[in-house]
Amino acid sequence: MGGPEIFSSVIDGYLPQPQAALLNGIVFGIPIGKYGDFHTKLKMVGLLHLVVLSGMNITILAGIVTAITIPFGRKLSLLITGLLILFFVYFIGLQAPAVRAGFCAILTVVSIAFGRKAVPLYLLILSGIFIAIFFPDWVTGLSFQLSYGATLGIILFGPKIQINHSGLFGSLLSNISQELRVTLAAQVFTAPLIFIHFKQISLISPLANIMVAFLVAPLMILGMMTAFLGKMSHSIGLIPSIICYGILNYMLLVIDILSKVPLGYISF
Repeated sequence: MGGPEIFSSVIDGYLPQPQAALLNGIVFGIPIGKYGDFHTKLKMVGLLHLVVLSGMNITILAGIVTAITIPFGRKLSLLITGLLILFFVYFIGLQAPAVRAGFCAILTVVSIAFGRKAVPLYLLILSGIFIAIFFPDWVTGLSFQLSYGATLGIILFGPKIQINHSGLFGSLLSNISQELRVTLAAQVFTAPLIFIHFKQISLISPLANIMVAFLVAPLMILGMMTAFLGKMSHSIGLIPSIICYGILNYMLLVIDILSKVPLGYISF
């Protein structure tokens, strides 16, 4: 047993299925194809991207490491962050989306180190060129295409918007609007890819993403804590695993309910 399996087995020890499979997919990008019914439901509600390793993992890791190491000085913090990004990408097995995201993250770190502004679209284009040169077979892979397409859509169409409403309702409306905008932006390029590869369209996907997308980042952080702390001591990892269990149950409930909505999913 090696690579992410070292830590995914820890999550398996804390959680039942399919909660463990979903969390391992979110944190480490481990396929859940063997859970056929659950895999089908994810496709039906347009949430299959949750279990495909994305750049968000790299972004969260970089943010955590930078926050912890910044007291040591900016240059040393950037160096440690860059090295840990490289290690994480290697650790999870050189998957196309992670390599692309890692490449962008490293270039961002280098840009900051030299006092330059990192332009997301420019970095994304460079990462695509890098993949095409060194890993040309990946360019035709669905996971790379989905990751690249979603990132491109968010960069081009998904900047957060501000709604000038006060109070609880205004804040809620603003959050929903932002989540919907990012979700729709990501689907501008991913929906055609899914249709080409699977001949299917999920009409319920925007609603599904609004209801669960905001939980992905907390689950990644808590999932990493469960895996790494649980590897050291079962008792220490128990608390974050319990929180994960509650969040995952909510997500499973949403997925189950929305997968039963009439005409929410169309297959050709």
